[in-house]
Parts: sequence; C-alpha cells; structure tokens
Amino acid sequence: MSETHPTQPTNHLRWSGMTHPGRVRKNNEDTFLALNFDAREVRYLGKIGESNLDTGDFVFAVSDGMGGAKSGEFASKIAAEKITRLLPKSFKQSAQHLTAGHGDVLIELFHAIQQDLLHLGRHYEECRGMGATLSLGWFTPGCMHFAHVGDSRIYWLPKDGTMKQITEDHSYVGYLRRKGEVNERQARTHPRKSVLMQVLGAGSQHLDPQIGSVQYESGDRFLFCTDGVIDGIWDHRLADMLAKDEAKTIVEYAVAESGRDNASAVVVEMQ
Repeated sequence: MSETHPTQPTNHLRWSGMTHPGRVRKNNEDTFLALNFDAREVRYLGKIGESNLDTGDFVFAVSDGMGGAKSGEFASKIAAEKITRLLPKSFKQSAQHLTAGHGDVLIELFHAIQQDLLHLGRHYEECRGMGATLSLGWFTPGCMHFAHVGDSRIYWLPKDGTMKQITEDHSYVGYLRRKGEVNERQARTHPRKSVLMQVLGAGSQHLDPQIGSVQYESGDRFLFCTDGVIDGIWDHRLADMLAKDEAKTIVEYAVAESGRDNASAVVVEMQ
C-alpha cells in the first residue's frame, strides 16, 4: 500500500515516545524504538527530541510481545536488537544502489526477526510460544517506508487532511472490519478481538508483512501505537489528540480510560 500527496521539501522532525504497563499487568511486554542511523552506526534516541535527516535516516517502531513468563518482554527486545544490527548495513547498500528498495530490506529484516524468535522457541522451554507484533517506520528524505505485522498500528495525519490508519490489523476482527461486517464499537467488544492471524514468532511459519510507503510534507504527523492505546481511545478522539499531543499524553489518557493492557506510542511530526 502506498499513499502520496504533493510534497514540500522538509527534513526536520520531532518525536516523542512513551510506554506504560497499564493498570492490570505486572510486566510491560511492549517496547518502543527510536533510532537514527547511517552506514557506520546506530544512535539510540531519547523519549523526546528533534533532529534532521542530514544526520542519517530515522526508524521509529512499537512492538507488543507475547508469551509465557517474561518471554513477551524478551520477544519485543529481540525485535529491537535485530533492527539495530541490520539497518546500518542496509543504509550503506542503498546508498550504493545495491538493494532493490527499502521494502525489500524491511521484508528481509522481518524474516530475520521471525527466524530468531522461532529458533529460541524451539530450543528453550521458557521461550516456547514467544512472539511479537511489530509496526515500524523508516524515515528518509520525503518518504516514510513502513513494515507491519500484528495488531499494533501506524496512523498518518496529513497536515491538511484526515487521520488514516495505514496498517491493517492482522487479526480476525480486523479482517471483519475490512469486510465491513463489524464497526468500531462492535470490534471493541468482539469475543475474538485478541485472535491474531499473523505475528512474528509464536511458532508461526507463515509471515507476510504489510509493506508500504507514504510521501510526507511539513506538518504531517505519524503515530505508532500498540493495541493497549487503541483499547482506551476511540478513533475520533485519537485523531484530535494526534493533531496536538505528544506520546506521553496519549498513553496516559489510554491507560486512564482502559489500562487493561500495556500501552506504548511514538508520535513523529515532520517540520
């Protein structure tokens, strides 16, 4: 899926990230990632900051881990670690025009994470069933390339448009919504809303990540969030909040309204 609209040159961005265990669960199996990287190194970014694309590309992502004991936490951290090891090599290759495109790099990355999780699940009892969702955006000048598996989400709010969910929920209820068989309210209360049709790991051999790109312009905003955020905020309210709020406000509101699950968000604003 690719979305485009007329672009004006912009290479400055601001970001904010927040993760919260919620009000029910003891462990936080979510993680969020904010990275700046080039061919030489990866730099971990703080929860709040601003920079520009002259310093390299940026990656922002959220992941929701699942599995027994603390393996859910481990799964989301494995996903983050694999990203930091593979992307600098890809930056160098793409600069030398040695790769077919960002989408191919992201597919390779997701399959590498999948293999790591499956390997650990096969060989370590405590990791059996370990899996994770992953929604990732790779920001290059003028374009955000994304890859996604699971029911975390990426939203795009164009400067002069309406908010769009650019990822598809890889869940049974997400499938029903896309077919028009349930609405947002029915989806929230559906008894099978937690049934995922695709994740990284968790013993699943099938992986078909959603890959796409969005051409952005100054004033556009993006939200990466796990399902704990969605559980607490209706779409219309989320659109209002994305237009003006940082990740901390969005996550804290979701936890106050629901809090049944871990909740994580990253907000990125192009300037």
